[in-house]
Amino acid sequence: MRTIENDQLLVQIHEKGAEVREVLDKESGRHYMWSGDPVYWGRVSPVLFPIVGRLMNDQYKIDDQTYELTQHGFLRDVDFDLYEETKHALTFQYESKGRHIEQYPYEFTARIRYELLENGLTISWEIGYDGEDTMYFSIGGHPAFHVPLVEGEQTADYSLTLTPSTEQLPVQYELRNSLVREKGEGIQLDPIQLRPELFQHDAMIFSHINRVSLTSRAGHGVEVDLTGFPFVGIWSPYDQEKGTMAPFVCIEPWYGIADMEGTNGQYKEKFGIQTLEKNEIFQAAYTIFFK
Repeated sequence: MRTIENDQLLVQIHEKGAEVREVLDKESGRHYMWSGDPVYWGRVSPVLFPIVGRLMNDQYKIDDQTYELTQHGFLRDVDFDLYEETKHALTFQYESKGRHIEQYPYEFTARIRYELLENGLTISWEIGYDGEDTMYFSIGGHPAFHVPLVEGEQTADYSLTLTPSTEQLPVQYELRNSLVREKGEGIQLDPIQLRPELFQHDAMIFSHINRVSLTSRAGHGVEVDLTGFPFVGIWSPYDQEKGTMAPFVCIEPWYGIADMEGTNGQYKEKFGIQTLEKNEIFQAAYTIFFK
């Protein structure tokens, strides 16, 4: 486990998956990140690569070759090397080196950087490719935040506020049997009071959103700036029998999405897929502000 801190925040990151495990506000004592209790969900903030979400039948094709890949890919389960360290920033690196060739036929280098701001954490991704043909991939974040954050509060004390892009109208999607279908364009984005039934059918998914805020009536919570990201998922596990949700909410910036209903399984034609040419580097970043 590695640690970075400033006057306000202490952040702990595990080399496995280069995953944030802890964000502590030193003054208030608030622990913002989910604990990883496997009773609900055993992860905290995995990085999703080379797919986001699930593939139909956990399979995809590149031309005539079929590959198998489970939900969210494999990068969240590999051990990263520490690439660079300062007091306020950490960069981790992972080189594929042929270890995933049966699942994913592209060789890549992934770097994940975490940099502290006064009251925030910027997460930056770099994906490099040295192959000859075009590389296809998706990447996404999956940070989970405690709800409620303060003893005595209830889930209903929190609300979600989505700030749309100024360039394109937002689109909402829904999941059915882990596959995506469009729900509506030009949707109204009024503040949403947090309640379990929001997640009755899995994650809420939107495109063309710049910011997502999850805050209590008292004003504490988190705000995720994901300007430029094609998609965002908002998720909490839902208990169908009890009609309850887990004590956390994930706000997930994505460059990619699960398979659409009716997909033909061709990876190169997958909705939301990203591409890299030889010697190109993909870069993206989002920032979490803690209030």
